[in-house]
Amino acid sequence: MKTILFLTALLVSTTALAQSGPAAAPSVSATDTYFGVKVEDPYRNLENLQDPAVASWMKVQSEYARQTLDAIPGRQGLIDKMVEMDKRKAARVTDLRVADNDRYFYYKSRPQDQQPKLYCRDGYKGQEVLLFDPETYEPGKVYNINGFSPSLDGSKVSFGISEKGTELGRTLIMDVKTRKLYPEQIPLNRGGGDWLPDNQTLAYLPFNNGDLKDMAARQNTQCRLHRVGTPVAQDQIVFSSQLYPKLGIKPSDYPYAGIDRDTKLAYGFLYSVDRYMNVFYAPAAALTKPNIPWKPLFRPSDEVTNFVTDEQNIYFVTSRNTPRQKLMRMPAARPDVATAEVLVPEAAGESINDEQLKFTKDGLYFVRTKNGVEAKLYFVPRGSKTAQELKLPQPAGRLELTGKNAQSSDLWVTMGGWTTDRQRYRYTPASRQFTPEPLSSEAQYPEFADLVVEELMVPSHDGVQVPLSLVYKKGLKRDKSAPTLMVGYGAYSRAMEPTFMPPFLLWAQQGGVLAVPHVRGGGELGEAWHKAGQKTTKPNTWKDLIACAEYLTKNNYTAPGKIAINGGSAGGILIGRAMTERPDLFAVAIPEVGCLNAVRMENSPNGPVNVPEFGTIAKEDEAKALLEMDAYHHLKSGTQYPATLVTAGFNDPRVIAWQPAKFAARLQASNTSGKPVLFFTDYEAGHGMGDSRLKQFESIADLMAFGLWQTNAPGFQPNKVAAK
Repeated sequence: MKTILFLTALLVSTTALAQSGPAAAPSVSATDTYFGVKVEDPYRNLENLQDPAVASWMKVQSEYARQTLDAIPGRQGLIDKMVEMDKRKAARVTDLRVADNDRYFYYKSRPQDQQPKLYCRDGYKGQEVLLFDPETYEPGKVYNINGFSPSLDGSKVSFGISEKGTELGRTLIMDVKTRKLYPEQIPLNRGGGDWLPDNQTLAYLPFNNGDLKDMAARQNTQCRLHRVGTPVAQDQIVFSSQLYPKLGIKPSDYPYAGIDRDTKLAYGFLYSVDRYMNVFYAPAAALTKPNIPWKPLFRPSDEVTNFVTDEQNIYFVTSRNTPRQKLMRMPAARPDVATAEVLVPEAAGESINDEQLKFTKDGLYFVRTKNGVEAKLYFVPRGSKTAQELKLPQPAGRLELTGKNAQSSDLWVTMGGWTTDRQRYRYTPASRQFTPEPLSSEAQYPEFADLVVEELMVPSHDGVQVPLSLVYKKGLKRDKSAPTLMVGYGAYSRAMEPTFMPPFLLWAQQGGVLAVPHVRGGGELGEAWHKAGQKTTKPNTWKDLIACAEYLTKNNYTAPGKIAINGGSAGGILIGRAMTERPDLFAVAIPEVGCLNAVRMENSPNGPVNVPEFGTIAKEDEAKALLEMDAYHHLKSGTQYPATLVTAGFNDPRVIAWQPAKFAARLQASNTSGKPVLFFTDYEAGHGMGDSRLKQFESIADLMAFGLWQTNAPGFQPNKVAAK
């Protein structure tokens, strides 16, 4: 009888989801006018996260969503499978850095670890040493390491620790030989900063206060220098708008300074989300002196996206008048972009991945990709202007390069793909050989042996061909029955590179189609691809996804009632606008910690720095573009919307929690489909960074179980047990 009652309760708790839910959100409306366009904002009050009524509504919503998701049959089975697969790797190593003394620094996590730990070893075959364990640092507290930086000589390492996904905490400094922490701790900082060539001085950029919901916390920040062993209160401010008002440093810019040991120059960077670098230079010795004689090195109009150096030259990637980027070179003694020479011209069918640029003793290594899914490695020898393609030991969807310095030949290449785990190799230039040097443990995944990858080009709304990656079981029947999970992003020129992720492959392993549309706004086809999905061209981003979904239905891979779409952060624009423009096309929408109220972004702490990517309400064309990409303002009452799972992180420093909250509230009030609209806020998390391993699995299981339930996949439907 207890079993029958339990199953009946399970049935009621899952089937009732579509018909009922918590009370509607409290509504206090406001009206805004953007260049003559009046806009009603019915849930402006939800922006006050401290309002007791708002807090209560969010809590109830989260409890209801948690109860609903936990009750979906098959969800726990997904988590169990993810944990089981994860245990196959005895150790997983990421974020490798190699110091001048060949000391390796890296994160490593074992199946029993909830957070990665910081390790080092002397050389590839050296004995491994645990430097810092965030899980045991302070009993009763849950920390994560949010970034680390070894000194150039490997004698010290600095690293940031934070709690509950805030990404902001304090920076600790350790003597590697003794494993003892220096007494000083740098507050209001994230990551490990950057070491100067003296191996004693650390450059860092602290926030103004620890309240990540305060607009002033990250405005007018100032770069400081800390000398190891001295009080933090004595740290010198070296780069800021206050010190250098004539440099045009905006309040939202992050000013950062450091010294390059090869060119013997100090560099001052103005960071924002703008792809195009804004950099100044001065003699290295001037950095610690007052009135640094800064001169422009790169202006945003130069469209430079990355640079590396050797003793004589500065090598940089630019997209100016070059949609797929080219490599340039100029002398460090007389840097002038206007007179720089072309080192590697643009290639017609491939785009330079500017993040993978390394200079060694032998020359310059760089990566090009075709459609963002086929990676190739190139090399330009010192003194040459001819790029050579290097033959890889296996086909690669993505490549990652790790070097030591410009005085060493050492280069490591890590490659992988959608269904191929990462493989790490040491490259020897003299013999052009790639020698396996794995740091992570090997693991086998026989359940994925019959998965196939199909790379397509799909015509979008304007005829432009959009890359679409599909992963599914061999022999998939094209009878419109396969549940399809489409995962996309489309912003900041970030490419959705082929990545082996076993938890997501479970969707395909169960007979579904895992689809990645490489929409405009990303960087898969170069900088022109990025610009074609930015600000006033942003509609191309979600129209590309819609075109890919229509292609899949037209070609019988799936059907509208079988498609789930998912994206996070800036990908919230993609998912929110796709579901509001074509609610009939999708069965499920899952925007995670998503930007869903774009027109109000500048009113959030992390909003001003994002103006270069999305636009500002201060300019008419950009304000109208923000309104167009705002999913919240495109919700219409009386519309049948897909089943939707909206998530937020209460400690999120990037997308403030009220953005998804407002969208969820208005969607619940507008929806007439009878399908569930769940809103879950994680009060122990932020933007996803720093989540424990189990929490990561649980979050993926939530979206997959919700998607499989609402696409009617077997094994995820309520048990139909009659009450007795």
